[in-house]
Amino acid sequence: MTPTDRIRIEIALDGQQVLSVLVPAQTADDLDRALAGEHDSAYSFEAEDGRYTVLLRRVVYVKRFARESRVGFGAVA
Repeated sequence: MTPTDRIRIEIALDGQQVLSVLVPAQTADDLDRALAGEHDSAYSFEAEDGRYTVLLRRVVYVKRFARESRVGFGAVA
């Protein structure tokens, strides 16, 4: 992966909201580290469609997709 590669993550929040965003792999790593630490803070990050801030104490789980799936037809070499 290059620093510009993006992956999809889903952040589930209490209250049944799920945030699905496309972020750099480093952002997903940083979110994992933030969740492993103090949960009384907020975490801000840039996604493909804008800036988000989540309260860590409201995060139920984070799903990290292996790679971005694409819909459509492609040529097979």
